[in-house]
Amino acid sequence: MLVILVSLLWTVACSSDKAPSVISIKESLIEQRSIDTSINLPSVTSLIDSIIRTAIKDSIIPGAIISIYADGQVIIKKSYGYAFLKTYPGILLSQPEPMTVAHLFDLASLTKVFATTMATMILVDEGEIKIDDKVSTYIACFNGEHKDSITIRHLLTHTSGLAQWKPVYYHARSRESSITFICSLPLSFPVGKMRRYSDLGFMLLGHIAEAVSGQRLDRFLDEKLYGPLGLQNTIFIPNRATYPYAATSHGNPFEKRMVSDDSFGYLCDENPEDFKAWRKHTLIGEVNDGNAFHAFGGVAGHAGLFSSVEDLQLLMNLLLNDGRHRQSSFIDSSTIAEFLRKDNFGHGFGWAMGNDVLPLSDSSIHLFGHTGFTGTYAIGFPERKVSLVLLTNRQNLGVNERGYYPSVNDLRKDLTDVVVSNWIQSIQ
Repeated sequence: MLVILVSLLWTVACSSDKAPSVISIKESLIEQRSIDTSINLPSVTSLIDSIIRTAIKDSIIPGAIISIYADGQVIIKKSYGYAFLKTYPGILLSQPEPMTVAHLFDLASLTKVFATTMATMILVDEGEIKIDDKVSTYIACFNGEHKDSITIRHLLTHTSGLAQWKPVYYHARSRESSITFICSLPLSFPVGKMRRYSDLGFMLLGHIAEAVSGQRLDRFLDEKLYGPLGLQNTIFIPNRATYPYAATSHGNPFEKRMVSDDSFGYLCDENPEDFKAWRKHTLIGEVNDGNAFHAFGGVAGHAGLFSSVEDLQLLMNLLLNDGRHRQSSFIDSSTIAEFLRKDNFGHGFGWAMGNDVLPLSDSSIHLFGHTGFTGTYAIGFPERKVSLVLLTNRQNLGVNERGYYPSVNDLRKDLTDVVVSNWIQSIQ
């Protein structure tokens, strides 16, 4: 009877366009894993519809896909708007491509957690590496100037002291030469003393996974994780003829500005005119990140992964369910617990866990998540086994007059608030 009721609620939810007031349900669940009949799913879905459609109307995003997992199942999975609205250099298409739940997205920095962090977890499980191993054990050129003290833990927690970002492709055009260049850079911060988010650190982590496994990162993950899980849509170096992809940026105007304008927040010594390979087309199924594309050939530890909302939801569920999928174990539960334990800076290994990064005001709620520059977002609540995946293609709208893409921070927060008020606080 419950299955029939939920099916009816889902049908109503998907057809509802009415936006209700904010919902906050305070009733407790009798059993956590049972279907939560106290939540008015059609009304919650209608609220989510309103939030996302408002963001589209206000030109924050062209389109989006959302998936929410709770009560042991995906209870909301919907698409909105357009996957491809504008073409280079920002011209509105006469026939935009509608978004569907089947579209794949450039995950940007979600690569760090759904690829590199998970690869590291597997290698820890297999006893191939230890969290406190020195980076120099696996990358011989990484030495000198306190670098000998930097460990895998430092890379995972963004406390290595490495610079946050550098245009590696100005100096290297292969995987090996890119790692050599990163090894040559001086540290920008004291080791272990502060958290400074670093793409470079995850480039090194990806290389360590490759050095230990003897395989390129994508092949290692295909063999150990994505393939055994049956993931069909989680790939580096996509084939556009096989799957539909959400369009991202028109070239790389933001990244070009990062190099050419120090007031933009990144101090670069490179001459902007020295690099001649700036892309001049709309990126579809082609990684947006310049370092991943130009320097690493599309497969890097910090960016380059593409995936669908369905595959990402399965990977989130793997972490929520102690590393198990169906009857098989892929990551040991003790490893997951170690990676999702807050450090001195309030975050886990790879995953953000604090409200200085994630859009949640209540610091008492146990959660983990990550964002991606292209407009992607995933967040999980392990104690309640609830997760949210939000994929947007905000970059396809282009940059504004100040050179920035539309911010999706408020959108992420509003949707996180809906999840928290209905599936987290309502059962505390």
